[in-house]
Amino acid sequence: MRRFWLLLPAMAAAYAALEWPQFGGPNANFQVPAKGLAKAWPNGGPKLLWKRELGEGYSGIAVDGNLLYTMYRSLGEERVLAAHAATGKTVWEYSYRAPFNGDGGRHGPHATPLVTGDRVYTIGVTGHLHAFEKKTGQLAWERDIYGGARGGIPHYGLASSLIAYKHLILAPAGGKGDAVAALAQRDGGILWRKHDFNAAYSTPLLIHVDGQDQVVMVFSRTVAGFDPNNGDLLWTHPHVADYGLNVATPLWGEGNLLFLSSAYNAGTRALQLWRDGKRTVVKELWHSPRVRLHHGNAIRIGGTVYFSSGDFGPAPLTAVDILTGKVLWQDRAFPKAGLVRAGDRLIVLDEDGNLALAAVSPQGLQVISKVHLMDKQCWTTPTLVGNTLFVRDRGSMVGVGL
Repeated sequence: MRRFWLLLPAMAAAYAALEWPQFGGPNANFQVPAKGLAKAWPNGGPKLLWKRELGEGYSGIAVDGNLLYTMYRSLGEERVLAAHAATGKTVWEYSYRAPFNGDGGRHGPHATPLVTGDRVYTIGVTGHLHAFEKKTGQLAWERDIYGGARGGIPHYGLASSLIAYKHLILAPAGGKGDAVAALAQRDGGILWRKHDFNAAYSTPLLIHVDGQDQVVMVFSRTVAGFDPNNGDLLWTHPHVADYGLNVATPLWGEGNLLFLSSAYNAGTRALQLWRDGKRTVVKELWHSPRVRLHHGNAIRIGGTVYFSSGDFGPAPLTAVDILTGKVLWQDRAFPKAGLVRAGDRLIVLDEDGNLALAAVSPQGLQVISKVHLMDKQCWTTPTLVGNTLFVRDRGSMVGVGL
């Protein structure tokens, strides 16, 4: 089904410069400049701009111009929603049948919509990929990415978000000959699909290694780098998680350092990459089974990486030296949390629905302000655009003025 509302021109103009187009934000690292954010919040917390009910799911919120995009599940359907960023009211909506019995009630959808050009692209737990005209919701094309794949849908459903590269959409497929695929943004045609790795849950990451574009993907037992132009395999390195449950997306940063972390006995490692002629060399700087990112995200600031370390027990916020793997500190102020960096502040949303403004350094954590915001499980990292934070749990979505 589709429903349409007309946008008010004045509101559209006010939000024209806002943008969080993909999983992880503009640079896929959950970091944005601080624009007009308060240094601290009043006792009642920041201003709640709007709230609306939303169905099940963990899909992130993409924002482009005056619209936000996310996905949810209702009555056996996956639904793609475009809503007004200023009010949360529906602008257009599209639904399709996607029966799926996720273990433990985690039915998804999990992936964040991708906005590029004039379109928004989405993928659900069963691999149904859709392209829409982003303002009107007109369906441009659709494809079942698993329809011709020789692998199986992961146990908890597909969770990897789509990424864009030039005129391509890069997507996981999974299985023999189908580990990763590139589709044409224009019509969804498959331009290449290659390799034999089994799918996991991590979103692909574009990196730049000594003049060469590469796409990094974490599979069930391996992290690998590909040439996004043709899918050629450039390098691999072991990263084995029990049950293939590699979930978190790696971090790429200064020094050609790749940080990746998983629970289920995979642990955390840092890889350094460089090119030697046409060959990419991979050196493991360190590996630690002590720290592990179950799901959610990590933030790198300078030489330190911050994330919630833990799986089924406590998951304290943890600071790790990127060069050595040394744990600098751990703090139990929050359970598992999603993190967004804005300037010199860290916005923290923990799984119990507590929202906080904090400062971190290699020396420790300072909680500046904290408020209980959401009532259901929060496993979706928030989206920050300008001074508006968009937050969802498993039952609702809110806009908050920071």
